[in-house]
Amino acid sequence: MNQATKIDMQGLYLVLTDPVTGYARCAEAAVACGVTWLQVRMKRARRDEIVAVGRTLRTITRGTVTRLVINDDVGIAREVDADGVHLGQGDMPLDEARRLWPAAGKVFGLSTHSRAQAARAVGCAPDYIGVGPVFATPTKAIPDPVLGLEEAGAIIRASHVPTVAIGGIGPENLADVRRHGATAFAVVRAVNQAADPEAAIRSLQAVWQAAGVIQPPPSTSSPS
Repeated sequence: MNQATKIDMQGLYLVLTDPVTGYARCAEAAVACGVTWLQVRMKRARRDEIVAVGRTLRTITRGTVTRLVINDDVGIAREVDADGVHLGQGDMPLDEARRLWPAAGKVFGLSTHSRAQAARAVGCAPDYIGVGPVFATPTKAIPDPVLGLEEAGAIIRASHVPTVAIGGIGPENLADVRRHGATAFAVVRAVNQAADPEAAIRSLQAVWQAAGVIQPPPSTSSPS
């Protein structure tokens, strides 16, 4: 089994998909706000388009705290010298991805959508797992079943590897996500659809910080 890279998965994990202000501006906003994880997810784009965006964002993020991750394609991640790659359940196995990209210190993430997938993922030694969708989201053509706060929180709290909660997360429900045990959260629409991405990021960070004193999730049991 491959040795996982020890990482600190905390706070905002920003996923860029068709941002209305452009990839470069969103990446610059992420760097300005100290976002530590930035993923490029361009599902419908040509390979050369993804490479071009990846290279631009690599230039913007190089030498900063912001780590660049490419979605799905380890070849593109390697070509643009990203910091990592994020794989879905239908992508190549993690062991194969590591074999194709053996450079030291690269980060390999894996999406999970159930307790069973999260448990199996541990055997693949991912550096982190995505857990979701927490809420319904229109960002996937064929969405996975919604986990909900309770189930997502249970998976996160039981995980032996770093986790990032994902799926339908925005300022209106972010405090609840943290209150249910999340240490990191992924956002797509709340920043990609914002006319001012830096303001949107800072707003999310403020909500997250305000919810920083974790309270136990509300009890669902009846009083005795």
